[in-house]
Amino acid sequence: MIGTATVITAALAATAASARWNWWRPRVRGLPVLMYHKIGDYPPGSKLKKLWVTAGDFRRQMEWLKKNGFTTLTFTQLKNAEEGTSLMPAKPALVTFDDGYADNHELAFPVLAELGMKGNIFLVWDTVGRHNAWHDPASEPWLRMLTWRQIDEMRVSGVIEFGSHTVTHPNLARLSLEDAGWELRESKKRLEDKLGLPMVGFAYPYGAGAYDPAVRALAREAGYRYDFSIRQGISPLPWDPASGPLKRLLIRGDDFMLDFRLNMTRGRARL
Repeated sequence: MIGTATVITAALAATAASARWNWWRPRVRGLPVLMYHKIGDYPPGSKLKKLWVTAGDFRRQMEWLKKNGFTTLTFTQLKNAEEGTSLMPAKPALVTFDDGYADNHELAFPVLAELGMKGNIFLVWDTVGRHNAWHDPASEPWLRMLTWRQIDEMRVSGVIEFGSHTVTHPNLARLSLEDAGWELRESKKRLEDKLGLPMVGFAYPYGAGAYDPAVRALAREAGYRYDFSIRQGISPLPWDPASGPLKRLLIRGDDFMLDFRLNMTRGRARL
């Protein structure tokens, strides 16, 4: 006979699991946009461990996408499919990386190329070939950013497309509208001139300004087709820009594969 204490313990465990993992949420259809930052092992003493996904975990996650029938797209491929100049895959997805760290080239790019998948990297113009100068080194040592040579290699491969993440990585909501507009327009212009390709996608640094009507209007006026927030979730397809920026799925370094599956199917793994 099962004792009362055992029943209570089991009930508490089930409640805790329901809070930690959102398996009880209904399935969500739409466009899952995965958000990564750094690929590899976090440096000793890092206070930003959740933003690091190991190379092994990244490979397992990409293999899961492929095994489960997802087709990863570049921004331009998504745009073409939405405009009807190409077919929309049955299960489209975007793999995105914020900031443009050198490890995206060294560890993520080879995996995507091997598996025949696509990715998208949001670049901070001023830090290409340098370090993440906006970052407080008290949280984690400065990191190497992509060089133009690495960017060009990925661009030519067709595996990676690039988007804008501003010129200097500021909090756009804290700038004057004049300065915010300059960051949005100037980063787009410089990247297009350098790479010879349109900047279709834009991600708000820190997610700031994504839901500020005045700041978002500047992003739309700058000519980006897609703007991305850091709000967790899956946006519906077809996407209506008037509904707000595209949501994304933060892929954390302490995620299990269960978290990944729930993100992809429920739009959220955690409360």
